[in-house]
Amino acid sequence: MTWEDEFRQRMNEFKATSQAHRNGIPVSIKIRVSDGCFHREHSPHAYQIIDEYRQSHPFDNFTFVEHENGPELLVYLSLIAAGVTLTASVIDFITTIIRARSEGIKYGDCKSERIELVLRGFDEDGQLKEVKALEINSRRPVSRYHIEKTLMISANKMIPKKQK
Repeated sequence: MTWEDEFRQRMNEFKATSQAHRNGIPVSIKIRVSDGCFHREHSPHAYQIIDEYRQSHPFDNFTFVEHENGPELLVYLSLIAAGVTLTASVIDFITTIIRARSEGIKYGDCKSERIELVLRGFDEDGQLKEVKALEINSRRPVSRYHIEKTLMISANKMIPKKQK
């Protein structure tokens, strides 16, 4: 099975089981390092912050998936008159993950490759679509506003042509 087949299966399972915004557009938001690993084994301090946040902020509007090169959120983009939007809880969690990576490095998590924020999904013809929203230095702080702004610009590129 190819990576794309696995991704398609993961997205199909999300669509079948998610209760959130079924009238929206399902996408993956991947927070990955450009090279190396960003998972529990090599980033225990970052994942401690992520886990604490998840425990204090229960979520029902997205799915969190761990991967070796970084976490992924499966979400629905909500369609609005001006384009698409993401919930505040999704944006806050993405901001927390990015900040956790930076904090974890300060406390000994390995490597500090750049972080890429990538949106993925499938277009109306079933073709994989990927938009890189942001690339940042893992050691440099980034604002929630900047994350939200770049996510919204990229999310609007994920709207199927039929719905624009």
